[in-house]
Amino acid sequence: MSYIVLGYNTIFYQPLFNALVWLYNTIPGHDIGLAIIFLTLVIRVILFPLYYQSIKSQRALQEVQPKVDALRKQYKEDQEKLAKELMILYKNENVNPFSSCLPLLIQLPFLIALYQVFIHGLKSQSMEMLYPFVHNPGTINTISLGFFNLLQPNIVLALLAGAAQFWQSKMMMTKNPPLIKGKEIEGSGDEKMTAIMNKQIVYFMPIFTVIIGVSLPSGLTLYWFLTTLLMALQQVWMFKKRSKNGIEGEGEKEGFLKINQ
Repeated sequence: MSYIVLGYNTIFYQPLFNALVWLYNTIPGHDIGLAIIFLTLVIRVILFPLYYQSIKSQRALQEVQPKVDALRKQYKEDQEKLAKELMILYKNENVNPFSSCLPLLIQLPFLIALYQVFIHGLKSQSMEMLYPFVHNPGTINTISLGFFNLLQPNIVLALLAGAAQFWQSKMMMTKNPPLIKGKEIEGSGDEKMTAIMNKQIVYFMPIFTVIIGVSLPSGLTLYWFLTTLLMALQQVWMFKKRSKNGIEGEGEKEGFLKINQ
């Protein structure tokens, strides 16, 4: 266990702590809030390729959903055959149903490390973990913009984080079950259930974010707000790019043709 903790500190905690202190030393005025903003931008740049692939996978899964429903209807009495056909479908469509979870799993260690930084790392006794080339500031002023104490919870930042979470989740919400002549297709119950669950997540996650945000150091809430906002803006850019290239809706249209056949 000690090796795991040591490895975690070496790979995540110490680099993030040093990056934050270096930014704090470098930014004029030594504003810890601005240091967090720049650190968030650096982390988002590092994770950009993974998140880009995650969004593509989520949209691809939505686009092949009509085909998935058609297979579920066709093999509803043979679950083993259904599983094989779904694997063939995902392979032919070049879709990985698990890849959309990867960025969240990768981001979690960053979030935990930042939490530890704000709980323990901003204290003077933690400066012994600084790299030799990072100047020891002695103590870090946790007041940002003259009035935000980023070691204390802040309801405004928690509400902003919740709003950003709602916007980001809303864009990724699964479309309603496909319709034929104004009626739901037979066998679309699984997709309808998925849509209902997605709607619940859309509203549950922002509420959960606010509840957690009002109990955490606002520096961490600021990071969560900024990273969620950047994720949402990245989604907007990607969706506009897909629409401009005429890609949006092709998978869904192809699924309709297959079902009608």
